Amino acid sequence: MNILAFESSCDETAAAVVQDGRQVLSDAIASQADMHAIYGGVVPEIASRKHVEVIAALTDQALAQAGIAKPDIDAVAVTYGPGLIGALLVGVNFAKSVACALGKPLIPVHHLRGHIAANYIAFPSLEPPFLALCISGGNSMLVDVRGYTDMSILGATRDDAAGECFDKIARVLGLPYPGGRPMQELARGGDDAKYPLPRAKMAGNDLDMSFSGLKTAAVNLIHNAQQKGEALDRSSLAASVAAAVSGELVPRAMLAAERCGHHTVVAAGGVAANERIRADLERACRERGLRLFLPPLKLCGDNGAMIGCQAYYEYLAGARADSSLNAYATLEI
Repeated sequence: MNILAFESSCDETAAAVVQDGRQVLSDAIASQADMHAIYGGVVPEIASRKHVEVIAALTDQALAQAGIAKPDIDAVAVTYGPGLIGALLVGVNFAKSVACALGKPLIPVHHLRGHIAANYIAFPSLEPPFLALCISGGNSMLVDVRGYTDMSILGATRDDAAGECFDKIARVLGLPYPGGRPMQELARGGDDAKYPLPRAKMAGNDLDMSFSGLKTAAVNLIHNAQQKGEALDRSSLAASVAAAVSGELVPRAMLAAERCGHHTVVAAGGVAANERIRADLERACRERGLRLFLPPLKLCGDNGAMIGCQAYYEYLAGARADSSLNAYATLEI
């Protein structure tokens, strides 16, 4: 089954052709990161307009790379939430048009389900059930993946996401956007214990997270040093931030896996590319005898292949959409 999939939830436009949920025939991506870098973050209006400009040509590119003619497409899939509403609408409306023109079924896909599915591409042997740690610029959550389309949230951030924490602190440090990679590079060689930063404990659900206090503490530390004319060990601060973020995520992931009785842990999303978090996850899983699946870096960020992969399982589960399909800025997994 050949699925033409679209992803446009933020600042990457992506089109891919995926066969039978696991084989990626093409994955074309147009990133806007350089364009938004001058603003220090994604500007939704600009993102939406750029999606409009490139999505048609990107579709032709994906089909050409796959060696697939339009009549050979069996279904069309698209991310319909969560994300920037204007950006999502571009992908949803384009996908509806393509599905209508080709006379093919339309499959709606949740963005975070797609991130989890990226692991199926990288690891053909991986099957549910497992515990998924979904960490990105807009979301941080622990997901009980009981089946390909049977999932529930065990814990999530109550405010900022882990990726947003990295981005905002990077911006105050004068690092380029997106801030994840520059923060990681700055952290190398730093002392991760030099700057004590807060870890949150959430009442009501000890699997829930909070990153706003950590972000504020780091930003205040930077501003205080600037105002007092004191030297700031930028490398150690970046390392301390990474340690604090990982300290929020990894222990909760281990606790969630234990409570669910899962022996497999999967990471997903852009922040899953972070070296410190990957290393801490590997160590924690090794100590507990758990299997860990970390997606390759190229599949951590937004892409169309992950949407095409998850779409296959959504299709088998009976998920279909018609011309009334809408986009949603927030959407339960």
